[in-house]
Amino acid sequence: MQIPVGRAVTYSDLAGHVGSPKAARAVGSAVGRNPISFVVPCHRVLRKGGELGGYHWGLTRKKAIIGWEMGRTGSMGPDGSEREEARH
Repeated sequence: MQIPVGRAVTYSDLAGHVGSPKAARAVGSAVGRNPISFVVPCHRVLRKGGELGGYHWGLTRKKAIIGWEMGRTGSMGPDGSEREEARH
């Protein structure tokens, strides 16, 4: 699954994509062990409610990466939601 810059998916979305819709926690564990997170964008995977969730390198870094991407694309808010100005 590819997650474009400025977009986000949930752990549940990712679990469903791999054919195991009830495996969101296992997906979260696997995503958390990603050693090349900026190349394989695990920072774009969020909790079901839109919360950031965990990140191997800390939430401060996850917020910073998402903020940088949001600034480049204007399409994803810090909670992963679509920004108002990106809808128009």
